[in-house]
Amino acid sequence: MEYSYLGSTGLRVSRLCLGTMTFSRGDHYVFGPKESGATALCGQEEAEKLMDRFVEAGGNFIDTADCYSGGAAEELVGWWLKKRERSSIVVATKLGIYNRPGDLNSPGLSRQNILRSVEESLSRLQTSYIDLLYTHVWDYGTPLEETLETLHWLVQQGKVRYVGGSNMTGWQVQLAASLAKQEGIAKYSVLQQQYSLLCREPEWEVLEVAAREGVGILPWSPLKGGWLSGKMSRKVGEPPEGSRVQLQSAPGAAQNVQSGPNWSDMADKEKTWRVLDEVASVAKEKGKSVAQIALRWLLDKNNVPSVVIGVKTLDQLEDNLAAVGWSLTKEEMERLDAASALPAPYPYEMINRLNKDRRRI
Repeated sequence: MEYSYLGSTGLRVSRLCLGTMTFSRGDHYVFGPKESGATALCGQEEAEKLMDRFVEAGGNFIDTADCYSGGAAEELVGWWLKKRERSSIVVATKLGIYNRPGDLNSPGLSRQNILRSVEESLSRLQTSYIDLLYTHVWDYGTPLEETLETLHWLVQQGKVRYVGGSNMTGWQVQLAASLAKQEGIAKYSVLQQQYSLLCREPEWEVLEVAAREGVGILPWSPLKGGWLSGKMSRKVGEPPEGSRVQLQSAPGAAQNVQSGPNWSDMADKEKTWRVLDEVASVAKEKGKSVAQIALRWLLDKNNVPSVVIGVKTLDQLEDNLAAVGWSLTKEEMERLDAASALPAPYPYEMINRLNKDRRRI
């Protein structure tokens, strides 16, 4: 395993972070209703095997959220955590998008909802503190000062060690960083953002702001909901049986889901196949799997201390774990960059073009 400091903090974490969105008690169904063929992916036994193997391989970073399977994912992590040395595991969770039926004060990042959500997460996780607490998405309904002041109080109380943001635009990251410095309150040390060879939009602005402000980037959905797993084929013309993409493409499944795009969302774009072809070519030359190449491309980017992986089997976990301990060459990185590049819109294209020779190294 490789390790890195978490953003600008002194906390060291494994460069792979085990995500738990696939964890459930068995009574929650993901990627659509039960009738569409969706199933609960990992019960307690399977989840504990995955976490055990992850730690055995040197991983120390577990990521969850209060909304995953209605809190069941946090509960599974909590039961497992009770059997471990608590201080050796870095536990991250998120709050802010869990919608409680009949409660006008959820979701959101108000003081009311943050404090209530943290107490509930602590109870489910069976711990006295959260190592890293993320705000799950920007909240237009709550003043940013209220959110950051509440997070600062939680850090002072020792219930939270570090705070991070997730799913934010560049101006939102900059505003949070500036306000934290101005008021002397909690700052976002990291940003968990969707980022992959099939999602490079964060490079237009978010990644640059984060680097300038000392905010580490933790990519989520690094395999774009299974599209970079090596299973997708243009020749077959449909998603593999039992795959996450097939479940997401079934009648009744939620549409336009960033964490799990369906077949038509991606297969109708020529760029998708151009990227997959190049990744497969590099993988064959390198003697690695497609998923390992996709993960390593992120790990070899600047300011990426860790990458959040999501698996449902030990075989998938073993394949992902093999993404550490080696690097892509400069030429391989350039090939992957070129194949997956997005045409920058105005004003980014103009600014970058006219600053071609003005960048400081």
